[in-house]
Amino acid sequence: MSIRFTSKLHHGAFAAMPAPIVVYIISFFFFWLYVLADEPIGQNGPQATNNSVDAPDPRSPLGRVPPYQPPPAGMGVGPNPMNSPGFWPHGIYTRVEGWHHRPSLQKAIDVIHTDPDDGPLNEGTEDDAGCITPCLKINFSCQISCTCIPMEKRCDGIADCAEAEDEAGCARSCDEHENRTICHSTNVCIALEWLCDGDNDCGDFSDEINCGAPTNCTADQFQCSNGLCIHKGWVCDGDNDCRDNSDETNCTKGRCRENQFTCAVGECISQHWRCDHEPDCPDSSDEADCPVELMRCAEIDFECKNTKCVPKDFQCDGDNDCGDWTDEDSCPMVPGSCNAGEFKCNDGKCIPERWRCDNERDCADGGDELNCKPNSIRNCSLDEYTCADRRCVLKTWLCDGVRDCTNGEDEMNCEVSCEEDQYTCRPQEHLMSNAFRNCVNRKHVCDGMKDCPRGDDEERCPLKRKCSAEEKCEKLCITTYDGHAACACPMGFLLAEDKYSCRDIDECMYEQDPVCSQTCSNTVGSFRCGCMTGYILRPDERSCKPTGESPTLLFSNRIGIRQVWLTGDNYMSVVKGLHNAVALDYHYEKKLVFWSENNLRVIRVAQMNTKNMSDVIRWGLETPAGVAVDWIHDLLFWTDSGTRRVEVATLDGSKRAVLVANDLDKPRAIAVHPGDALVFWTDWGPNPKIERADMDGDKRKTVIYDEIFWPNGLTIDYTESKIYWADAKHHVIERAAFDGRDRRKVTTKGLPHPFALTLFDDAIYWTDWHTKSISTVNKNTGMGIQTVHAGLNVPMDIHSYHPLRQLRTYKNKCGKSNGGCSHLCLPNAYGFSCRCPVGFNLNSDGRSCEETPEKLLLYARRKDLRLKQLESKKPIDSLDMVIPVETIKSAVALDWDQKSNSIFWTDVEKDTINRAYLNGSHQTTIVDSNLIWPAGLAFDWITDKIYWTDGGTNRIEVSKSDGSMRTLLAWDHIDKPRDIVVNPEGGVMYWSDWGASPCIERADMDGGNRKKLIFGQMTWPNGLALDLVHNRIYWTDGGNKTIEYANLDGTGRTKLIENLPHPFGLDLYGDEVFWTDWDTQSIQAANKDTGAKRRTLGSGVAGLMDVRVFHKERTSGFNRCGKNNGGCSHLCLLKPGGRSCACPIGIKLNKDGKTCADGPINYLIFAHRVDIRVISLDVPYLIDVVLPLPPLKNALGVDVDHSTGLIYWTDTGQRKIQRATRLGTHVETVIGNGLHTADGIVIDSTGRKIYWTDGGRNSIEVAELDGRNRKVLVWTGLDSPRAIALHYEYGYMFWSDWGTSAKIERADMDGNNRRVIVDNKIKWPNGLAIDRIEGRLYWNDAKILTIESSDFDGHDRRTVLSNVPYPYGIVIVGQHIYWTDWKTKALHRADKTNASDPIVIRKNLEGLMDIRAIQSERVLENACGTDNGGCSHLCLRSPLGFTCACPTGMPFEKSTTDQTPKKCKSHPEEFLIFATRGSITYISLESPEQWDVTLPVKEVKNTIAVDYHWDLKMIFYTDLDLNVIRSINMTNMSESKTIISQKLETPNGLGVDWIANNIYWTDNEHKVIEVARLDGSSRKVLITGLTEPRALALFPAKGYLYWSDWGEHPYIERSYLDGSQRQIIVQVDLGFPNGLTIDYKERRLYWTDALKDRIDTSDLNGQHRVQLVPDAKNPFGMTQFKDYIYWTDWYKKSIIRADKRTGKNITLIRTNLEMAMEIKAVSADRQHGWNPCKESNGGCSHLCLFRGHEYICACPDDPDHVECSTVPKFLIENILPAHYPPYYDYSDIEFKKTVRPPPTPSPDYFGRCMMAGGIILISILAFLFVTIYCVKMLRNYRDTELKDEEFSNSTGHISFHNPNYSCATGGPGGNGPDHIERRQNRFQGIFKYDKQQERVTNVYYPEGTSLLPTPTPPPPQRQALTTTKRPPTHDDFEPVTLHSYA
Repeated sequence: MSIRFTSKLHHGAFAAMPAPIVVYIISFFFFWLYVLADEPIGQNGPQATNNSVDAPDPRSPLGRVPPYQPPPAGMGVGPNPMNSPGFWPHGIYTRVEGWHHRPSLQKAIDVIHTDPDDGPLNEGTEDDAGCITPCLKINFSCQISCTCIPMEKRCDGIADCAEAEDEAGCARSCDEHENRTICHSTNVCIALEWLCDGDNDCGDFSDEINCGAPTNCTADQFQCSNGLCIHKGWVCDGDNDCRDNSDETNCTKGRCRENQFTCAVGECISQHWRCDHEPDCPDSSDEADCPVELMRCAEIDFECKNTKCVPKDFQCDGDNDCGDWTDEDSCPMVPGSCNAGEFKCNDGKCIPERWRCDNERDCADGGDELNCKPNSIRNCSLDEYTCADRRCVLKTWLCDGVRDCTNGEDEMNCEVSCEEDQYTCRPQEHLMSNAFRNCVNRKHVCDGMKDCPRGDDEERCPLKRKCSAEEKCEKLCITTYDGHAACACPMGFLLAEDKYSCRDIDECMYEQDPVCSQTCSNTVGSFRCGCMTGYILRPDERSCKPTGESPTLLFSNRIGIRQVWLTGDNYMSVVKGLHNAVALDYHYEKKLVFWSENNLRVIRVAQMNTKNMSDVIRWGLETPAGVAVDWIHDLLFWTDSGTRRVEVATLDGSKRAVLVANDLDKPRAIAVHPGDALVFWTDWGPNPKIERADMDGDKRKTVIYDEIFWPNGLTIDYTESKIYWADAKHHVIERAAFDGRDRRKVTTKGLPHPFALTLFDDAIYWTDWHTKSISTVNKNTGMGIQTVHAGLNVPMDIHSYHPLRQLRTYKNKCGKSNGGCSHLCLPNAYGFSCRCPVGFNLNSDGRSCEETPEKLLLYARRKDLRLKQLESKKPIDSLDMVIPVETIKSAVALDWDQKSNSIFWTDVEKDTINRAYLNGSHQTTIVDSNLIWPAGLAFDWITDKIYWTDGGTNRIEVSKSDGSMRTLLAWDHIDKPRDIVVNPEGGVMYWSDWGASPCIERADMDGGNRKKLIFGQMTWPNGLALDLVHNRIYWTDGGNKTIEYANLDGTGRTKLIENLPHPFGLDLYGDEVFWTDWDTQSIQAANKDTGAKRRTLGSGVAGLMDVRVFHKERTSGFNRCGKNNGGCSHLCLLKPGGRSCACPIGIKLNKDGKTCADGPINYLIFAHRVDIRVISLDVPYLIDVVLPLPPLKNALGVDVDHSTGLIYWTDTGQRKIQRATRLGTHVETVIGNGLHTADGIVIDSTGRKIYWTDGGRNSIEVAELDGRNRKVLVWTGLDSPRAIALHYEYGYMFWSDWGTSAKIERADMDGNNRRVIVDNKIKWPNGLAIDRIEGRLYWNDAKILTIESSDFDGHDRRTVLSNVPYPYGIVIVGQHIYWTDWKTKALHRADKTNASDPIVIRKNLEGLMDIRAIQSERVLENACGTDNGGCSHLCLRSPLGFTCACPTGMPFEKSTTDQTPKKCKSHPEEFLIFATRGSITYISLESPEQWDVTLPVKEVKNTIAVDYHWDLKMIFYTDLDLNVIRSINMTNMSESKTIISQKLETPNGLGVDWIANNIYWTDNEHKVIEVARLDGSSRKVLITGLTEPRALALFPAKGYLYWSDWGEHPYIERSYLDGSQRQIIVQVDLGFPNGLTIDYKERRLYWTDALKDRIDTSDLNGQHRVQLVPDAKNPFGMTQFKDYIYWTDWYKKSIIRADKRTGKNITLIRTNLEMAMEIKAVSADRQHGWNPCKESNGGCSHLCLFRGHEYICACPDDPDHVECSTVPKFLIENILPAHYPPYYDYSDIEFKKTVRPPPTPSPDYFGRCMMAGGIILISILAFLFVTIYCVKMLRNYRDTELKDEEFSNSTGHISFHNPNYSCATGGPGGNGPDHIERRQNRFQGIFKYDKQQERVTNVYYPEGTSLLPTPTPPPPQRQALTTTKRPPTHDDFEPVTLHSYA
């Protein structure tokens, strides 16, 4: 077309064209020239007017007026401060200048104009910015205020313009004749005598250089612009070391460190937080431009941080379903309570009650000051000052410069003082306070510049003169202002008392304005500064700089720990995702950070800048408030305000000791000094104080106790041996020596609510809750306060992070061998001491600990278990310690075993009995089922058994000490059993019962001879104890408030102690009785005979329960069960004088009295969601037993195989069907994939099959008992099927369906003859049961609340029971019906005919589900016989015998002899194969159900890509978790093998070359595409340098390899199969190109885009692109087969199909597919084609790679044992051999060439652009002409046209017109045969007319041919062309309008 257009132009086309066309073309020509000329102007172009820096702003309404520019940095003087980075003029208050402080203001002095060329300020008359009226030339224009002032007021030292514009850019007037000089860099005027005086007067230190001999900087130094020399390492470190900022200019590196990411707003975060799916930058820029990950989880799922998906219902259920606890994060927590004497804020914080209504907000929301009595007046305390209005303020607030009293009287009559070489300025009269300290350095007095606020430093100035011979002045002579002669002294000296001699000033003694930052040495007339170890003196010779890395701050903010730099706003996240991080510290050498999380009650640790966190201390914490690390001895110290303790442990928490536990109220902050072995802590309880002790707890001392109220933060200055603390109530930071002396305030400013503080160098840093900031101040002067970081989220603890804060020079007092200690080595002032775990004593060697404790007091505290020594040798050993056992919810009962040093306890909230060693190790739950309230526990130390009471089930039970062999001892006439004790020697047990008839009972230890021992006058008998020496039993009574005892026969009842508040636990040891009391929260002891000598062993212990004394004095008598277990097969139980045998619950004892049956013969089995239970029908009691199965999530259906006894169950939480033995062994997953909501299950024990319903997939399926040969029987017409039942004799299968149309159906057991038997008056049919005796079907209805029955045809319907609350499962046993009920939470029984004798068998069980009955029945004969009925796979029972069936998707093999086929094929001929993360699944396209079937392949972890080889019958897949590529044998789908396993990381894409027998894959980690033979040999890297390669698609017949890359710039690329001729074919409008597939016949490329949520198609060159499916949400894999495209959809969990040409007829093939990944259509029709590599591998020794028109031989990257050659042994011509059928190849048959043409080259974009205009214009004219002509012809032939537009409804898809057949190119109304002839030459043999479907169909599209139909006109035009309205039934079949790409 373009050629013809060009030729017309050469033949005078302009003359022949109509005038408008010529105009259009000429206009386009000039437009094109304009576009070419539209280039940016170079630097030689015109400059901005007025010498402005920026170009003129064309948006200004006044024309080219530049914006106002401030003066250059550093040039401003007068009122404006100098803005040079890092420059600050000298301060009159500080001698050592701060390094990170803000600049201070300079006073104005005489100034003159600067050079007129210096800047735009000289253009006062020409540049009026945005002002409307310009100023005259004689005036100066104030641009900010738009005012005019006389020019003489410019630079007169007085600010006349807003913001002192008229004084900006002026230079100081500095007269050298007046002994002054100008500082050239800063324009500061100084006196000549200030040169080289050690003070930085210029501000850039230029007045202090070249003092003495000239020096040159060395090679390792950097020369500053002012001449100073600094270390090269200090350059660009953020510190202004040069003082002129020259070391910090032109720095190339960014503000963030190498291991950091820079947010868009400038903040820094850890690099590993980048793209972690959690925004850390304030603007979320760390999650921008990340590799897009597809939606991992569906709508109903929760995505864990480890990418695992769990149902949202599992969130906040207390289970670690994710594996990383993220499903339990951010769950609502129940707030705690405050102690007595405390007030609880609304946010849960506790403050002292005395702070309530004190006119100061202590709660964050001020709630402590609400509802207070108005005008309450109180007397001020001794440390307070009384204002005139009777208000009280702290005396420490007097004369602090802040008016605290209403009238400011606290700031009156204040005295101030300056250093002795300073002048004290007169106070300012207008100030209410005279407390402001105005001091001026003596050298600034009478220097011509006023420094005092009132200028009095320049008054009464003397005159210098020469001394006469007779004068005695030692140094200088002066004449005073009143004319008297006097003496004076130079700087550094003061006039002595004799008025003529000079004495030296000791500058090192200055306190308010210290001259040195660290050490100071006085010299005559001067001083010399020094630095501590680890610091180096800066060039100013006054301040010190730390060596090593830049110092940072670590701070916690509840939700994380951050690291901030002192220079700039740089900060990064160290640990994030925390719950409530408060206290923190670090270990610099080990790079560890420790912190406490109060709501979790743990102390945790993490490696710096990693995500790995672990718990260090998990037990015995309540409110860990402070944490401190000893980096020398590797110890961790902490305070706990809940337990009121200071404790210490090793860094891993394995060894732990209590340092201080008495006289503590609210310990908060803590700090340690490893060198001095000291630990300091603050206490803000009723008696606030700061204490210290040695690190072993000795030498405890209070160092600060007065004038302290709320000591929050605490830190140590290791260089000066000082402690610093912040008082949040006094709003002050103070310091003192280690002994509390030398106390002084540092600052009282800017401290609304300081929380924590730290030190570094000369600065203090603190966090403040109210200001939500980190601030700093000079630690010596208290000056220079400034905010380092603001806007923080609740900043908590803070620490400076630098090696100088943790010096390694201190000596390790424990040495390398832990001091020889077996456990803890704790340093002290003299060395160290060894400590043992609580309860254990040191041996005589003072180093090792005893192995077994002597006497311990054990007690339960609800949330923990504690122990303490009963007879401690040292006071510190009398402290109690938490036994480190986990997850105690509510511990009640205790007992112990001295042989194994172990303890037993019950947990009544978790309903468990547990065991652990005394050190907390080997914790196990020994009984965890069928317990409700186990409140009593006793250990039989002779036969090693545990006895317990259960107040919920009202039972007494016993088991072995490991929880096995559990049996029932007593269950009748027990009300509320509480405590239990045993006497193994006597064989008797005793228990208390505080039910309706309180009593104490006794029985033999086998349950026999039961008898009430003590009753009457009892209320709440609680704890029990036996005195076997005196044959007594003791008990506590919480109602009677007594401790009593009686003889073991019940006589001699005596009250030992009366009037006890509420005694509970009880034990005896020696001569004492021990008990716990709930009300007094104490443990007490008294004499067991008299009740005297009472003593308190522990007080203030909340939640006390049981108490026991651990000792070694238990007597061990003769064990009557010791020999051969007493002859018993199971349990041997003691009784007086003998023993008896017993069986586990539900099993009968055989007649021999010694052995037990293998299990119950007749029993009920039912599902209880989290467990499965059995109730034996063989014993006289109906007690349920929990089977020892693995943890269940939501067990619904259950049944038993009568032949093997195996138990089968469904778990909808895990979506599995599993089986196991009754003992919980041999657990197997029968069905692990393809389940959604398997409600009902039934076992065909005769036919050896398993049947189940799936309400989520709406199906009924069957399989072998091991899960093989799975087949879907019913898949249509179902809507939530639930229960299922079988009648094998009849061959019937029944199921209930409680969907929209509830019903009960019946079918044969092979799925045939389906019929509805009940569908009226039925709503929610749940359970089904068959009564084989009566021949009836029973069901229950949870909506109608009935239990009904009918015969097997649904007739003779009867209502058995009405008003049943919520029935679910149901079963028939003999004459009784059993059912489970959700609402009553119980298992019920009644007569099946009249519902008489109803009883509740088991109650208080929430979530009761299905129930089955197992009975000894006659064995039925298998209808399939012994040979499986001759069936190759499934043999299913039917009423007439049996039926052979094939697994889902597999067809029968055709049989010519047998009319009833019995043998199945090994695989379908046409099917879809796809990966679902944990499985490989296929869907047959030949079977009507089109059901997904999981292949029986083992060890499938995370599959992504799949492909196949039809001829070899192989399927290939990649596994990302295992990093392997494997193959599956299609003839035996369970057979798989690994072909690639080495050097493979993230194989995302896979493609098989079925012609050359090669396999290709992408490697997303190594960014390559590789190829190998199908067996994994001859491996070779083909393509490198990729970004994020994903999917692959191969066209072997043409030699093409396609792949998608979804990196930062996504694209689809193509090459030959050898990797050559790479070409990007699609790169615009791509997001996440995922799946790729090729239509080999029609030469189309299809792909999914998961980011754009659509499916596109193009030709094989990427041209003629179409948005085929514009709304495909989150598609992943894709394939094409016949007329359809198929893709997987993560969001809908589906496989979807659509028409490949139109994108319409979108159909869900399968739903409820978990994480469906890549998909391929498997068929022989998809793998035709030929190239030379098919014949003998092309003669190649290794790899044969086809490249379109030829092939090459390639060698593997790693040579193998076969010699490789790139030259083929024989050459195969590129001609299809004759023995192949002509349809076999996908060759271009219309061209009939032996060598295929190369791909169509990419068009010349420049040439295209040059011709675009002409083409567009011609196209517009042609369109107008054709449109007019078509309208006319369509009116004449609309009937014919409408007929052509009809679409066949029978085909189920859309067809459309051939786009090349239009009215403009032939057909009706065409332009004659010329056009038709031209079309025939181009498209001959491509289209054919299908008479049956009345449409034109495509035979072959050559490359470059568009699939696009001609776009349909807009609806109004179409209606104008038609006279009849389209039928509504055709709405879905309108011609599709596809969106093409230009």
